This record gives sequence, structure tokens and C-alpha cells, in this order.
Amino acid sequence: MKKQLLSFLFGAFCLSAVAEVDYRVIPLPQQIDIDASGKYMLLSKGMTVCYPADNAQMKRNAEFAAEYFGMTVKAADKKGADVNLMLGLKSDSPDAYVITVGKKGITIQGASESGVFYGIQTLRKSVLNETDEIRLPFAMISGTPRFSYRGTELDCARHFFPVAFIKKFIDILALHGINRFHWHLTDDQGWRFEVKALPELAKKASVRPCTIIGKNIGLSDPDNAIYDDTPETGYYTQEEMRDIVRYAAERYITIVPEIDLPGHMIAAMSVYPELGCTGGPYKVWGIWGVADDVLCAGNPQTLEFLKTVYGELCDIFPGELIHIGGDESPRVRWKSCPKCQAKMQALGLKDEAQLQTYINKEMEAFLSKRGRQIIGWDETLEGGLSEKAAVMSWRGYEGGKAAAKLHHQVVMTPTSHCYFDYYQLQNRDAQPLGIGGYLPLSKVYSMEPVPEDLTEEEAKYIVGAQCNLWTEYMLSPSHVEFMLLPRLAAMSEVQWLMPEAKNYDEFLGRLALLEQSYRRLGYKFCTAYE
Repeated sequence: MKKQLLSFLFGAFCLSAVAEVDYRVIPLPQQIDIDASGKYMLLSKGMTVCYPADNAQMKRNAEFAAEYFGMTVKAADKKGADVNLMLGLKSDSPDAYVITVGKKGITIQGASESGVFYGIQTLRKSVLNETDEIRLPFAMISGTPRFSYRGTELDCARHFFPVAFIKKFIDILALHGINRFHWHLTDDQGWRFEVKALPELAKKASVRPCTIIGKNIGLSDPDNAIYDDTPETGYYTQEEMRDIVRYAAERYITIVPEIDLPGHMIAAMSVYPELGCTGGPYKVWGIWGVADDVLCAGNPQTLEFLKTVYGELCDIFPGELIHIGGDESPRVRWKSCPKCQAKMQALGLKDEAQLQTYINKEMEAFLSKRGRQIIGWDETLEGGLSEKAAVMSWRGYEGGKAAAKLHHQVVMTPTSHCYFDYYQLQNRDAQPLGIGGYLPLSKVYSMEPVPEDLTEEEAKYIVGAQCNLWTEYMLSPSHVEFMLLPRLAAMSEVQWLMPEAKNYDEFLGRLALLEQSYRRLGYKFCTAYE
């Protein structure tokens, strides 16, 4: 593997017993060796960052470094670039990095361009709170993430967030070493994905005339519910989504788009009622909860619709994983639907759970031809997993354990540790409205994604962990940020560190410095911990 290197060319270094930077950031590097001599270098604006001349990604990395540190950018000469690349880091992880601070300046080496980027972020967080003279002790700092999948989900279906905030959200993820942005684009309460072949879909299904007020009021009696008078609208054009994909890719974040099936589809069925078992009419939901109305599994038009939608989804999002949802999809309509029952009989299926698996397998085959792999919530286990499906385990750890035992890739995201729509503090009056539940910072930090009762071989299939932001009650970007931070900092250490390297009390000391960075960057965050 060719190793990548970024050089920071500085001339000034001095002697001092005081080290203003200790490199103990979040997520914590695996190794920090500070030179006992007390030597340090001065970091100041106007210095130069060099990159290998033939590498466009490394040039972009150098531009990030120049932006963060007030530097100028130049391509290294060929001889120097060749020698530097020979000094690359030996690692099985493409995201690993090594930072060396010495008398010749700073070098950041990575097993890939992404590793160099994470090294830059570590250095950035080390100095972000310094305002005047920055002294960097001579040191060697290295980091390697524990998991290859380090995710964060944002629900833009319940409430629409503008492109500018999506980019800010991605910047926040990059600061914390996150490499997957799970983007929830459609639900009963709104469709946010433009489909060129179905132009009326986003235009109409993205409009919700009002939203229910309060905590799940009206789910059992929607006719007597109380609603606000504020329409919720908005969807992302394909041009906007391509721009966001590029923006994320520059920061080594892959977007995992989610369009839920066969449930959470009322918004779509409000435009195409023939896709439902009853034929409708349907309207975009203004309440929260789980709807009995889902896509008709026995209607041939359903698969035609899904393949049209997911085909265009693949045109926009180049990542391997496509999220098909699969959660909270009641089968009561299927039990009484003649088309669904006829399809079950024709396929020789014994129950409606297998009918959902039939749809999953059809979509897996379709997406496989596009070079994609499906991932779904743990309900997709109920009728039997399709051949190569990955699983997100949200209803605890059991679904993930079952999938790992079957040798399917698993991302752990249990509500107990990963649902950031839950309250952070016991005193609910001291924080914005949440959906319920209680998930303090300490509980997030305590998460262990790999269950101890898995064998060593089974444990290999736990590929990562993810936190989720469901936005039923998050009306503004600042509310999202408040619910995300600083719990994302705790999640990043779950994703990067081995269990024995975690120490909550020590983490809190480092968090105080990171929160200074949040303030300087203008991020909204919760300042109390429990």
C-alpha cells in the first residue's frame, strides 16, 4: 500500500519546560510520546504545508491544513516527495495516522489519504484553542480507529434541514473522526429525495401542512389531536445531493442514504395511492408513530416503483451501502390483502414476515447489479436475511448478535446507548423538547459494541457503531446540534478506542478543551453532564 505524507515546513524551534499543547484530544490517539528534552517548535501563520505533487486528494488535505492553521500550500519537489512517501506508516487500517513534530517541522503520515486527514484533525484539535503563540512539543502521535464503520444518522424526513446545515453537520462529523453519514431521506411525514422519473413525488410528498403538538398526542385518536399551523416543506434536488456527496467525500465521509421500505411510506402513497393495499386515499402524516398502511407486497407496481427510486438513488450516492429501512412495518394490511395473500401462495411462503424478505431479496438483487450492498434495521431478520444484507441493530444487541452469528456485517446502534433524540439530563425543563427516554453522556461513553458472548470469529462481523438523531421534535439546526454535542464526542471514542483505553473521568478533562473548540466554531452544545 502506498503511504501518504503531508509536510509542514517550519524553521523556528526553541527550548522550554512548558508545553502548551499535549495532543490529548478526542478521540484520544493510541500513542503520544513527547520528547523529554522540552524542545518545541513555534506554529505561526504564513508557514508552508507541502503535499505530493501528483496526488489531488493530498492537495485537498493540504488546503484543509492551510485553512485551519493559516498557511500557504505548495507541492513538494519530486525528490522530496519520493523520499517522504517511503517513510509511510505500516498499518492494516487505511484511517491510521502518525504525526511527528521535530526540528525539521511537522510531518503527518497515513496509510492512505484519509489517515492523513485524521492526523490533520488531531493536530487541529490540539491547537484550536490557542489564540496567540502556539508551542508544539517535539513528539510522535499516532492513532488507528477500532472500527471501519463510524456512523452518525440524521433524519431529514420529519423536519427538513437546508443544505448549508447539512454541510455544517458533515463538518462536525469530520471533527470527530466519523466516516459514515447515514442520511434518512423519506418517511410517513415527508419525502425529501427528488426522483426525476417521478417528478410529482418530491413536489407533493414533501409537503406536510401541519405537525402534531406534544408527545405522540393523537396517535390513537388523530381526529381529536391538536396541530400547529406551520407547514413543513422542502426536498433535496439531485444537484444539491451531488454537491453534498462531494463535500462529504472531501472529508472522507461516505453517505449511506436511507429510503425506508416497505413501511414508513405514507408520504409516497399520498401521491401514488395504488401502491397501498387499500388504495387510499392517503395523506402525508402529521403525527408521529407507526402506520398500519405500508406498500402492497403483492402489487407488481410496488417493485417497479422501488427500482425506479433506488436506481436514481444509486446515481447520486456512490457508496457501497444502501439503507432499505425495514423497521416498524406492520403486516396487518398484508393479512387481509388479496394481492399479498396471492403472492404468498404463489411463492410458497408460510407467513407475512417472509413476504417482507421476498421484497428485500428482490431489492438486494437489483442493487447488487449496481455494485451495492443493502443494510437494514434488525426487523429484516424476522423473515430470514437476504444473502449479503448487513444489519443495524437498534432494538438492543440481540438482533446484531443473531446477524453476526450468521456471518452478516453488523452496525450496533441500540436505543440504550445511541439514540440522541433522548434527553441528556434528568431535568427535562432544563433542555429542549425530546422524544422521551434518558441517555446521559456517561451512558454513551460506556457503550461496548461487541457483545462478550460472541466468539472471536463472530465478533469480526461487528464492523462499527452509530448514533442516531431522529428529529420529530427537532425543529431547528441549533436543536440538532444541542442534542448531538457533546454526546458525539463520547461516541467517537467508542468508535476509535479499544475498551481498555477508555476512562470516563479522564475523557471529561479532555472534553473541557474540546468544548472550547465548539464555542470558537459556533456550535451549540449541552454544557451539563450526568
